[in-house]
Order: sequence, then structure tokens, then C-alpha cells
Amino acid sequence: MKILVVEDDQKLNEQIATALEDAGWVPEASFDGEDALYRATTEEWDCIVLDLGLPKLDGISVLNSLRDQQINTPVIILSARDTLTQRVEGLNAGADDYLTKPFEIVELIARIRSQLRRASGNAAPILQVGNLSLDTRSSVVTWKDQPLSLTALEYKVIAYFMHNPDKVISRTELVEHIYKQDFDRDSNTIEVFIGRIRKKVAPDVIKTVRGLGYQLHAQ
Repeated sequence: MKILVVEDDQKLNEQIATALEDAGWVPEASFDGEDALYRATTEEWDCIVLDLGLPKLDGISVLNSLRDQQINTPVIILSARDTLTQRVEGLNAGADDYLTKPFEIVELIARIRSQLRRASGNAAPILQVGNLSLDTRSSVVTWKDQPLSLTALEYKVIAYFMHNPDKVISRTELVEHIYKQDFDRDSNTIEVFIGRIRKKVAPDVIKTVRGLGYQLHAQ
């Protein structure tokens, strides 16, 4: 899952990014409102963590512009502004959640997990597609109730499919959502990961849709 972290405090941005990577996600950093707005409107994201007190363009303006352009990516606001009026302003602008500083990183992780589940149509912490399940709290994937041993990238592939169970997903989309932007990407490795996953579960659990990509198939 690909997450844009918009925070001008470099140390805090790095702390958040490290925690997101540890959770199995792909964080990308942005440090000002103009850059954040450009990236949020030109790339696909699974969630955006957005500070309000940004240079060049404030967070509320970024959020208003995103919603005006019908970009419905879940947005979690981070802010030192803790008044009721400011929280209401952020939520009314289209934020999905609001977290005041200082905050615990574990709480931010939990809130992101919640937004990712809801975006995929699931409120429960465990995602289930046939015999395949993903516990979003522990990042444990099971097949027929048996935990799977997965590499970090295999987990990211399965997690993306589990959050998009009915969608046909292209190789390009998978590459965008499992690798960091500055990583040496090779779309051919997607076939390798999917081949490994099929061997660990069942050959048809991820089916190939000719000319389009792949789709998770309940079994």
C-alpha cells in the first residue's frame, strides 16, 4: 500500500516513514503543500497523511483542492491545532480522520489501517477472500487457517490484492504500489512474486486476466 506522508518536519517525516515501512507499506515523503498537491493529483495513493502547517500551501488548501478534483483518497490530518473549530474545519474540508500533535506513531498506524480497510469496503480488522485471510493488525496472512511464510514484497503483493479483491490489477499498478519511487523497479519481478504466492496457496488464487493483469480469485 502506497502512502504519501506530507510533513515539513523532516525528522518526524522520517519517523513516520520508518514506521510505515515496518508495517509493510510504501511511504513517500513530501515536505510542502505545493509538492504534495502535485504528487497527490498525478499519482495514485492508498492513503495520505497530511500536516496542516505546511510551507508554500497550507494543508487545508491542499485538501480542498483534492476534494474539488474528486480525488477521494483517504486523508488523515496531522496538526498541532487542537481546538474544536480547527478539527471541524479539517473534517468538513474532506478529511477522513484527524490526529493532533504530539501523537503516538502506533495510533497513526492503527488509524491508517482503519482507513485502508474502509476504503476497500471492510470495517473488520481481518480481510477474508475465500480461504485466504489477512489480519491487518498483525500483518499475518493465512491460507486455510495456516499462516503463510512470506517475504516482505510477497506480503505487499498479497495485501494489495486483499484490499482490492474485485479489481483487475495491472503489473504497472502493482509496481507502483509495492516499490518506493527511487527503487530500481522491474515489472517482470511481479510475475516472479505471483508465481511464488501461487505455490504457497493455490495455482488459481491469483488468476491472470489476459492483456489486463491479475485478479484475486476466491477459493
